Amino acid sequence: LEQYYETMPKRLDLQIFVEDTSGRTDLNTLTVQVVDKNEPPVFRGNMAIQSKIAVAFEKNNTQKADIIYKTELHTVPVVKVVQMFSIRKTREERGDVFIKALFLTDPEGLNSTRTLNINIININDERPYFTIKQRIYRIPEEQSPGTVVANITAKDPDDEDSASRLFYSIQSSDTYFSINPSTGVLQVTRRIDRDVLPLQLHPNISVIVRVEDSPSGGHASEMEIIITIEDINDNPPECVPSTFRKEINENTTAGTFLLDLRNYCKDIDADVPNNLFNFTRLSGFGSNNFALESTGSGRLVMTGSIDLENPANLGVEVYSLTVRVRDIASPNYSSKYPFYTFLIFSFGSRIGKVHARDADWPPSVITYSIVAGGGTKDYTNVFWISPTNGDVKILARLDYETTQKHLFTVQASDQEKTATVTVNVLDVNDEEPVCSPNFYSSQITVSLAAGTNVNGFRIQCQDRDSDPRSFRYFIKEGNVNNHFTFSPSAGSNTSRLILASRFNYESGLDKSWIYRLRVCITDDNLLSARDKATHLVKTGTVSLSIRVIPNPTTAITTTPGFTLVTKKENLYSDSAWYVPFIITLGGLLLLGLLGYLGLLLATWLRTRCPPVHKADGAPL
Repeated sequence: LEQYYETMPKRLDLQIFVEDTSGRTDLNTLTVQVVDKNEPPVFRGNMAIQSKIAVAFEKNNTQKADIIYKTELHTVPVVKVVQMFSIRKTREERGDVFIKALFLTDPEGLNSTRTLNINIININDERPYFTIKQRIYRIPEEQSPGTVVANITAKDPDDEDSASRLFYSIQSSDTYFSINPSTGVLQVTRRIDRDVLPLQLHPNISVIVRVEDSPSGGHASEMEIIITIEDINDNPPECVPSTFRKEINENTTAGTFLLDLRNYCKDIDADVPNNLFNFTRLSGFGSNNFALESTGSGRLVMTGSIDLENPANLGVEVYSLTVRVRDIASPNYSSKYPFYTFLIFSFGSRIGKVHARDADWPPSVITYSIVAGGGTKDYTNVFWISPTNGDVKILARLDYETTQKHLFTVQASDQEKTATVTVNVLDVNDEEPVCSPNFYSSQITVSLAAGTNVNGFRIQCQDRDSDPRSFRYFIKEGNVNNHFTFSPSAGSNTSRLILASRFNYESGLDKSWIYRLRVCITDDNLLSARDKATHLVKTGTVSLSIRVIPNPTTAITTTPGFTLVTKKENLYSDSAWYVPFIITLGGLLLLGLLGYLGLLLATWLRTRCPPVHKADGAPL
């Protein structure tokens, strides 16, 4: 009779019929009163089975589960209660399932238990976070586009059990780098030159990387990455001017300091030791008269005096020297520089003699002096005469291009007569061609067609003592595979830089991306081959730096990417019910207006044009 009291009547009347063997009978009523017995509470409905599965959203403060149970205590009816529970922790902290034990106890201490399994549903409530620890990266300058700098990684706590679907982007205005939106690979986008401003002074580039868990409207985090651009030794030392003039006395003693070549040379690399250089291998005509003060020093000194009256030095007043300027740091770029030309003038050298005779006997001592002339706008006295023997010497440099003839008056002390002395200055080729610009740096694309004038570049030269047609142009150093030439190559004071042949990096023929050209301009184009061997030829130089870059349209792909395409369709929405209503209403109003105007027109015509009747009154 388990649970009989709860389901059956509380009183039973039983009729008992009795009959013996002789046929006598009797009928009586037996009343059974059912008494309640306390039993443990019983779960009913959705909790009748052993456990119940409920669904809840993570971090939702209040959830409810409808639990139906029955108690067997006295006459308490079946009741419905609401079991409240809270999920204060996230799914990531607690797990996918939250188990809660339910206990039912009646007043007499009997109880029942059930287990409530709550499945926690994940929601997008967490920000993604970066998993990389490194924040500072260092890369050398001049890295090729597509070079990987860093692999930025992040995680989304909402996706702990699966791969996160994250989207990366760069928020800063930097254009040197780009990031793959799906993989987070940070790579070089364009050329990075550490030797130009602003990187020359500020080599640190700040990149703000953003990661989002949705292309729009999701959670996001940002992180600053510092990329330090390291200097490399990619520039040779350059010396400007490429020619130099120095005037000294022929009696200069050994060890006399002339000039410091470091004042005229520079390496544009940003950091030491890449911008340090030294000087070696002093050579050239007359180089035995000069020396570098110490190994690698740029201080040029004399090794001794130069006697221009010595037959061995007769007529020699020009010394052309060459020095090699070499980087200290690897790869030790160097330039063989036909640097500074020194013009050594014999100030005080004898150029002639004035002689006077005295007819008296015995002859008296004659004293010589210059009483007029003998000066220029720069020097009061260009010439000096010995008062005792009349030797004439020069005190300053004579320049044919400035003054071709000098006149001065000499007087003897015991005579009233004077003599005019004429000094004719002979022209020698002592001026080198000077070109503008003497240094040029530019970039060209790898697909530049042969025969193209490189970025419109041209040089214009002049020489104070040579005809413009005497110039001859040729590239002496740096023209690997003869890609460059000048046109015209001779006979003009202007010439253009031409790409003679296309580049071929695919086959491996070309390997260098930077061409440092040393262009020589000589003034011997009008001389015959025999005259070139005997005449003094002067040379000017121009330095060019040409960098070959890939085509701007060349796609360099190192990591896969994706394209997000948004498709929009013009569909009718139920929320836009007012659109057809307004159109219909407007149409009705327009029809009404047209009808009203038609009525007015008919009325006007009737008043203006009344009907005409016949004489007998019948209408026409």
